[in-house]
Amino acid sequence: MLAETICSAVSAAGLGIAAVTAYRKRFLTATRIAAYSLVPVGLVLTGVVKWVADVPFKPSVWLGFGLLGVAWLLFMVTRAVERRGGGSRKERRAAARAARGEAVEPGASAPSLGAGSPPEATRARGRQGKQSASAGTGEDFSDIEAILKKHGI
Repeated sequence: MLAETICSAVSAAGLGIAAVTAYRKRFLTATRIAAYSLVPVGLVLTGVVKWVADVPFKPSVWLGFGLLGVAWLLFMVTRAVERRGGGSRKERRAAARAARGEAVEPGASAPSLGAGSPPEATRARGRQGKQSASAGTGEDFSDIEAILKKHGI
């Protein structure tokens, strides 16, 4: 009798805290707190000690299993939302600020992420690089020089 009262009080307090958290617009955290607060009531209603004999005959036991199922479902939903949402509020704000930023340097004449070179040119460059490396004359830095000139360095 005392255990049921204590578990009910803990659950009621947890649901109150979840309501205050939801009022502060932290719905993910509020849902997780509500899930934690439903566990004690669910365990009390399942009758952990006598559950083998009473499961088929007591509706309150089935209600307890239902509450445990709801708590588990809330945990899974919050995990899925958290993974999909990108984490905390600070991380989402930083990502939004980064998305608004320019992808091109203000003084650049062309985008730094332009279209790639055609495949034939790439193959020809690869052959030239292999030939120069095999000849022992050193590496070809013309691509690097072109990139540096493009960025004004």
